[in-house]
Amino acid sequence: MSTHNLLGQLSGLHDMMTQLVESQTEADCYQSFHPDLAPLAWYFGYAMYRETLWVREIIQGDSDMTERVRAIFHVPEPGDEQWRKLPPKDHLLNWALELQDENLTRLANPAMLPDHPLIQEQRLLPIIVQELARIYEQMLVVVNQRQLRQIELYTVQTPLTGQTPGVDYTGASQGHYRIGAKGDSAAFDNELPTQIVDLSSFNIDRHPTSNSHYLAFMEAGGYEDKTLWSEQGWAWQTERPKRPHYWRKDSAGHWYAIGLNGPFDLIADEPVVGVSYYEAGAYANWVSNLSEEQKGAVLQHEYQWEAAIRTKVIQNFGRVWEWCSNPFKPYTGYIHSPYQQERTGDFSDDRFCLRGASMHTQRSLRRISLRNRAAPSQNYLFAGIRLVYPPTETEE
Repeated sequence: MSTHNLLGQLSGLHDMMTQLVESQTEADCYQSFHPDLAPLAWYFGYAMYRETLWVREIIQGDSDMTERVRAIFHVPEPGDEQWRKLPPKDHLLNWALELQDENLTRLANPAMLPDHPLIQEQRLLPIIVQELARIYEQMLVVVNQRQLRQIELYTVQTPLTGQTPGVDYTGASQGHYRIGAKGDSAAFDNELPTQIVDLSSFNIDRHPTSNSHYLAFMEAGGYEDKTLWSEQGWAWQTERPKRPHYWRKDSAGHWYAIGLNGPFDLIADEPVVGVSYYEAGAYANWVSNLSEEQKGAVLQHEYQWEAAIRTKVIQNFGRVWEWCSNPFKPYTGYIHSPYQQERTGDFSDDRFCLRGASMHTQRSLRRISLRNRAAPSQNYLFAGIRLVYPPTETEE
């Protein structure tokens, strides 16, 4: 992607982030609406800190600006102590605007920057654009959490009805498949090195699990059937509402969802959004019991997802992050980035892969090899489900 295009994306992200903060009240910008999430103002400041860290401290060796705010933004789990140190909204916006203008000027004029390897390799701009794109999507999650707190009467116009999922999958043949990034300067270190993996034949859903299919799971008692859940999942769901995170009921008992702009009718064929890894696994177990053709249904492995996308076995993706069955681990032969600030530091058996993209994901993060991840309890993400099945007899 050209420098001009990347600079345009970065400028656009600056504008979207700024407008998002400007659109919220001072109080809402500094309030945490979910125990796992920082306030909107913190994410905004963090984005500017990370951008300035790359442009000035790492590339130019000038840590003056970043050192001033490091105690606020360079922390693994920010809390009240960091939030109290944030400046008022107007000051935060003015500080960010000054950084945005200065950083863009430097990035657009290579003569202002030293001859650094990241510039030679044309990696600096992709790193910055992708970091801000990820933070922007987190900011949207925060705004959606705020909407959930608003008391608003809503009447569903077209009620959602449950529809038991039938067989709607397609087959992928046994073979060797390429996994991971290849020759892409934007790739994160966790997408490397390119792998050739041997996969057995499998069937995979043509579409992510829909709202109507998930409602059928709920109406069939999916949240009450302990046999469908893992031990950890059962313990998790017994303390929470028995529904996707963004779903609510109107006075007539009809389900609707709450999005960035408030409540809206659920569309039957649209992907269900706002389910945890635990819920996705329970749904898969329920589907596995529906018919002989669906027996053996499980969450997809990330290799299966990537192979199916690369070979165009499935093409309907990108409206919801899709949970995968495997933990987020490094690929065979993984070598971490030489830059500490870019290294993947959250490989874990307790975090699971997410593939695809949500409808709020920026285009810089929409490549096939990109690996997202989350804890199994995180039901507030823009995440959904896709299942895989054993091959049919003719495919074996």
